[in-house]
Amino acid sequence: MSGSAFTAAADPVDDKLVIDDKEMIIRAPAPEGHPFEEVMSGWLFREAETRATEADSFANPGMLAVEQGEEIWNTVEGSAGKSCASCHNDAAESMKSAGASFPKWDPDSKKPINVELQIDKCRVKNMGAEPYKFDAPEQVALTTYIKHQSLGQPVKLDLASGEMQSWFDKGKDNYYNRTGQLNFSCSSCHEASMGKYIRADHLSQGQANGFPTYRFNTGGMVSLHNRFRGCIRDTRAEMPKAFSDELMALEVYVTWRGTGLSVETPAVRQ
Repeated sequence: MSGSAFTAAADPVDDKLVIDDKEMIIRAPAPEGHPFEEVMSGWLFREAETRATEADSFANPGMLAVEQGEEIWNTVEGSAGKSCASCHNDAAESMKSAGASFPKWDPDSKKPINVELQIDKCRVKNMGAEPYKFDAPEQVALTTYIKHQSLGQPVKLDLASGEMQSWFDKGKDNYYNRTGQLNFSCSSCHEASMGKYIRADHLSQGQANGFPTYRFNTGGMVSLHNRFRGCIRDTRAEMPKAFSDELMALEVYVTWRGTGLSVETPAVRQ
């Protein structure tokens, strides 16, 4: 990797993030086997205006997705005449740990399943509805709403369930695998160059605890697999399909790297 793409380094800010009177865990001791001693939220690496926008739920544009997701949660759809609420009732109770514990092992598919795929599974199996297309506005909004119910809860995956550990291992390999014409890996930016600037972007640890995330540079919500594919595109490599085995393994590993950090969905980034 050429060092010419990266310029001066800057430390993350020393500040607290409080959302809706809940103090977020934005620094946590890294789990055993982690390359860092401390895991840090991407919020610490953002400009003051961006940090302030996330801290204020009235100013956070991502809360519009939460509101839309709540409407979808309560909307009857499909041949079974059900809504999400028909089975799960109040999301504040039934989904309060979902954002902190997915991906989980799915014994039916014998693969890890994330919130988006769990939504599709429920739609087909329980509602008699069609699965969402990847990144459909409804999929992103409902995922945002469900994960928002875990706001403030620390991320913790169950790697002992099913074959999650083997998927974790695959994801770790993918994280360090250099790809594309630029010969970059995820670790090139978010580990080896963490804290440095690439162009005008202050590189964070690349944590997943705030996704789906509102991004100012796109003017909308961005899902985790959208971000994965965008990063891979930027290395000038062929983009894998969303929810492919390659990216699901990567989601397991990247989510684990943020163990102990609070769920911030919807986070705000540049």
